[in-house]
Amino acid sequence: MKNIRPRVSKEEYEFLLQFRKGNGRNVLAIGDLHEPFTLDGYLEFNLELANKYNITDVIFMGDIIDNHYSSYHETDADGLGGGDELEFAISKIAKWYEAFPKAIVIIGNHDRIIMRKAQTGSIPRKWIKSFNEVLEVPNWEFKESHEQDDVLYIHGEQGTARTRMKSDLHSVVQGHLHTQAYTEWLVGKNFKIFGCQVGSGIDRKSYAMAYAKHGKKPAIGSAVILDNGSLPFNCLMEL
Repeated sequence: MKNIRPRVSKEEYEFLLQFRKGNGRNVLAIGDLHEPFTLDGYLEFNLELANKYNITDVIFMGDIIDNHYSSYHETDADGLGGGDELEFAISKIAKWYEAFPKAIVIIGNHDRIIMRKAQTGSIPRKWIKSFNEVLEVPNWEFKESHEQDDVLYIHGEQGTARTRMKSDLHSVVQGHLHTQAYTEWLVGKNFKIFGCQVGSGIDRKSYAMAYAKHGKKPAIGSAVILDNGSLPFNCLMEL
């Protein structure tokens, strides 16, 4: 089995232990899942992070479901049909729901595919079920974006966390870009903000990821933002 221990130095870990006993808000920002095409071990990796850093809030950064069968990329003719892929995805998302029964889910472009297809077909919204009902996750809160502790959490379809941070002069955490994982600070005379790309949890060998097989390898990881939004850093999964 893969080593799923987060890559954090002993010194950094000992320093961060102080937050386990505090009353501050500690966020786990989980990268794109693209279920049912998530890498084996990614769930366990995030469970370990949640325990290690006394996580109080869990935020999925978008694209929790891939919807490959209905994708705007070319689809695999030998892949699962729509019904089978959806049921497989629901069964895998159920494990995430069991692990994190209360979470905020940022809506990503792949999550949005079915709604976009319905809009193209002029189908009224009243005919469309909610994410909670379809994916069987009644206590998750689905949002286009989320802001807390002066940090903006978005999926990130408009660019990188670095550029969004600079354009808005606001701390931002985002997913979407599977191959990027970093935290960059911008410091001015009267402000200190950061941009964080969290990485992703995709299995690049799955047929659904064939469109990117000749590109860079994905950065498999998540991010934690500790002490009420003041201490962000990336954790990469050892493969």
